[in-house]
Amino acid sequence: SCSNQHLVFGCFSFDSLSQKWGFEALAVTHEFFMPGMVDTHIHASQYSYAGTALDLPLLQWLNTYTFPVEACYKDLEFARNVYTHVVKRTLRNGTTTACYFATIHTDASLLLGQIANDFGQRALVGKVCMDTNNFVPHYRETPEESHDETNRFISEMLKKKYPLVRPVVTPRFALSCSAALLGHLGEIAQNNHLHIQSHISETKEEVKLVKELFPDYDSYTDVYHKHNLLTDKTVMAHGCHLTDEELKLFREKGASVAHCPNSNISLCSGMLDARRVLNHKVKLGLGTDVAGGYSPSMLDAVRRTLDTSKALTIQDPQYQTLTFEEVFRLATLGGSQALSLDEHTGNFQVGKDFDALRVNPRGPKLLRSLGVVKSQVCSGSFFSPSLFPLPPSGDDRNIAEVYVAGKRVVPFVERP
Repeated sequence: SCSNQHLVFGCFSFDSLSQKWGFEALAVTHEFFMPGMVDTHIHASQYSYAGTALDLPLLQWLNTYTFPVEACYKDLEFARNVYTHVVKRTLRNGTTTACYFATIHTDASLLLGQIANDFGQRALVGKVCMDTNNFVPHYRETPEESHDETNRFISEMLKKKYPLVRPVVTPRFALSCSAALLGHLGEIAQNNHLHIQSHISETKEEVKLVKELFPDYDSYTDVYHKHNLLTDKTVMAHGCHLTDEELKLFREKGASVAHCPNSNISLCSGMLDARRVLNHKVKLGLGTDVAGGYSPSMLDAVRRTLDTSKALTIQDPQYQTLTFEEVFRLATLGGSQALSLDEHTGNFQVGKDFDALRVNPRGPKLLRSLGVVKSQVCSGSFFSPSLFPLPPSGDDRNIAEVYVAGKRVVPFVERP
């Protein structure tokens, strides 16, 4: 193993730093800070059954499991219990920023925003909008109800003036929304300068059905575009089957893709070619997509992103596999860019909020023989993959503290 005097921290040697700042070897701890991770797509309401019920393809899975469970959130005590658990769990896993889907229930969605604020998480929270659901009729709205309740949700949340929690306009996806509702939601987002989130091109079956429901539109992307839902504050989950022309439109409008590899594989939806998205210069972040994804950990999203890229390389040896540095960036700065929050968070650039994790690489999940971790942070952004083993083999037990906007939020402080 390396001796302390030969360590290099960022652009400086241990010796030069110790001489400049007057510390000795015994005072050095082999822990480090890294930027907080950004989950660009997670269904808070699905956390209660994460890790189960992954035996069906997407559309059947939604009708059999998801919609019946989400209907339960009219019960605010049920909602409070689940939402408290998911906010605490994601924070403990190092998610300093989360983009949440809630349910169609306005009061429960407002409650999720309150809980995220209470625990200090940076969050975008969306009341789900859907007026087309023939399979679970009791879990849908009329276009008028969705329009009015979305306005109420946005108005009441903005009145709270939470420092880090904002509403996001949330049509579930084109299959569950009428053209009239999509148009209303586009107007609401435009009039209030709000973020937008939805799903797109997750499965081939979904793409086919959208074409049948919206035959006068050029593509799935065009459906959102023509209803003013494709903007520089839009993040669309999955995108496994987007065409080159659709990605060009994403680039032109400044819209983002949330890559959710765990869910894509678990539900056999497809494998997003993240390299192709990046080559089109489309903003790209990572998402856990609980509960289609079975893990609420962004470290898992990092691992599954690497796995998917390697699987594409197995299929085509000429494929350019994503590097560790690229994927680490997607989980941090890339995610903040995808959510148009990169002025505030994503890395340690001077002037941004301090969203950070204090990492102990000698935690129980890692090989203690690794000794020390040398960081490559000359640019203030990234760590060397060969010497930074947290994503490949670490978990929440290696995360000692979590900070959001300079405030320590993990370990949790018990409230009276």
